Amino acid sequence: MKAIEAVERPQLQARPTMRSGDTVRVHVKVREGEKERIQVFEGLVIAQHRGGARATFTVRKVSFGQGVERIFPLHSPIIDKIQVVRSARVRRAKLYFLRKLRGKAARMRERRRRT
Repeated sequence: MKAIEAVERPQLQARPTMRSGDTVRVHVKVREGEKERIQVFEGLVIAQHRGGARATFTVRKVSFGQGVERIFPLHSPIIDKIQVVRSARVRRAKLYFLRKLRGKAARMRERRRRT
């Protein structure tokens, strides 16, 4: 495993620490023809899969009444930056149960920030 970690180490990028239950704003580079622009995807982190350069995280948002989930590779060059908007207090690592909840039932309790 040490050989794999040594090869992956230069590919890792500095990202903010985030947990399940955090609301994040992911700035994604989108290519349209020859042009490139930044598109913002804001939602709740419902899962994280760790694993060095192969780490991913799943973000869920509700857009026009339809739930949308997107899986992002954490260290991918298509991600410009990640901003943690707010944090929620959750009791489990995978928040897949939120897929069945609607409206106020899907709200998460906000975690107090240390000062």
